[in-house]
Amino acid sequence: MNLLERTKLLAHILRWRLTWNRRDTGYLPAEPLPEKFKSAEQVAELIGDGACVIACGISGNARCSIFFWAIRERYERGAGPHGLTWISVGGQGGRGRVPGTVEEVGIDGLVTHYIAGHTETAKSMLHLADAGKLELHTMAQGEMTHVIEAQGHGESIVRSTTGIGSFLDPRVGDGSAVTPDAQLQLIEADDDKLVYKLPAIDVALFSAPYADRDGNIYFHNAATITENIEAARAARRNGGLACVAVSGLIDRDDAAIGLAADEVDVIVVNPHNEQTGSVPQREYWPMFTAGATEDEHEAVTRLKFINETLRITPHRSRVDHALGRLGAKTFTDNVRAGATVNIGVGLAEEVCRELYASHMHEQITFTTESGPYGGLPAPGVFFGAAINPQRLESSAWMFHHYRDHLDAAMLGFLQLDSAGNINLSKRGPRMIDYVGPGGAPSIIDSARTVLFIGKWMQGAKISIDNAQLRLQQAGTPKLIEQVDEITFSGSVGLARGKQVFYVTDLGVLELTQDGLTLRAVMPGIDIERDLLANSRAQIVVPDDPPPQIVPAEVITGTDFHLQWTGA
Repeated sequence: MNLLERTKLLAHILRWRLTWNRRDTGYLPAEPLPEKFKSAEQVAELIGDGACVIACGISGNARCSIFFWAIRERYERGAGPHGLTWISVGGQGGRGRVPGTVEEVGIDGLVTHYIAGHTETAKSMLHLADAGKLELHTMAQGEMTHVIEAQGHGESIVRSTTGIGSFLDPRVGDGSAVTPDAQLQLIEADDDKLVYKLPAIDVALFSAPYADRDGNIYFHNAATITENIEAARAARRNGGLACVAVSGLIDRDDAAIGLAADEVDVIVVNPHNEQTGSVPQREYWPMFTAGATEDEHEAVTRLKFINETLRITPHRSRVDHALGRLGAKTFTDNVRAGATVNIGVGLAEEVCRELYASHMHEQITFTTESGPYGGLPAPGVFFGAAINPQRLESSAWMFHHYRDHLDAAMLGFLQLDSAGNINLSKRGPRMIDYVGPGGAPSIIDSARTVLFIGKWMQGAKISIDNAQLRLQQAGTPKLIEQVDEITFSGSVGLARGKQVFYVTDLGVLELTQDGLTLRAVMPGIDIERDLLANSRAQIVVPDDPPPQIVPAEVITGTDFHLQWTGA
């Protein structure tokens, strides 16, 4: 990236930082429009005490900021609403730092029940839960989207195998409830299925790029669609309100209508709507739009620079890069060309980067649970979008598609135990540390092959010396006797014939009928001294065949090449 491009991006970031609090909740276009066009202030007045509200979007994509601010402003004036139940499928918080997120409504008395697949970024909600002022619930995002879809058809529940044997299963854990002594229970066990439900949605809030003057809604030039369509239909089927914020008005185009006028109750024109984090919808980036053919390398470089400047993407060491190459090699050794793949956040993104650098991504169909199909998953603040997606679908569509077509998934982990169970949802004992399972349970339940990508220890000091790893100082083992919360059940995964690998910075494990079986070891790592001594989980070290020594080029990156050897 040249100096001019870097300067432009820095100016882009600075402009966003200086204007990210800008809003006019009372704004109405000057031209005469039908009655359904209202200000965000007027929408807030339509939400009654105790209503169940869903806000759509994920991460920085299509945030409903103008609605969040309007509801907060009305509440702070003492006009209500009070005691809302709030649903967010994907993560919609700003980690207590970025304004205009769902955290704006995380105020004592405004929201009393928060239901979300991913909770970690919604710090204001977690603080309320920590203080006993909010009831916190979670469930798998795929099942959330399908229950929302079901409400649009007049149904109330979804039966699914997702979550069996995990904390979501009331026979194993607490079901949907995260806070103790919760009054709601949104998941029930029924033989070999779990029954998922949500409160009836009264108000759906979402963003879309455009509306026409007849009230039709358009999604072209969006970065994601997420649950917009299903949420709008659910609210209307329940006798409630479907409310959308658009960046502006366009001429009617019947071939491009995403939601017909009779499927939407209220339209707010908000000129400050974003396509995605830092990018105004009116100045949308084509790279995120359906059918885009932007220069991939330029797009990847641009997003990497922004995430690093915003400190969204953590600094990656040489060892982390080696882990990414090991993950990519494990992937191509066990997954076939042409696979449909889901990539999670964290170190799984390093694997994706290696697949991109090796051009292997050209023979993969990447997908994101928020709906982008094809292209290259976008990282950091842009997570949920994709570079050059072939098309954009709804989240519910994508989770349906996974059931029959998802070949592989790469996800992170917080803890791993002797039974092959994974915890990726609970970081610590306090509510403020709760992450939520996100889409992982739904994705894992559908995927034929699952790679969990993470570190053997937290806080270990590892160096590279002559194409070998040296464990200089041990850290806190992530391989433990029993995970704090079972997000994925190893025994259930085995019973369903899944191929499961745990790729770490020190070696690769596979889940077999014998247990956690060591398949590969990084060069320079001693099995007894470095691996077994720093694991509280029981690990099987086979004699025939013995664990392989990872090739040196995985460590150095020199002459590193990937090839498809998976069946």
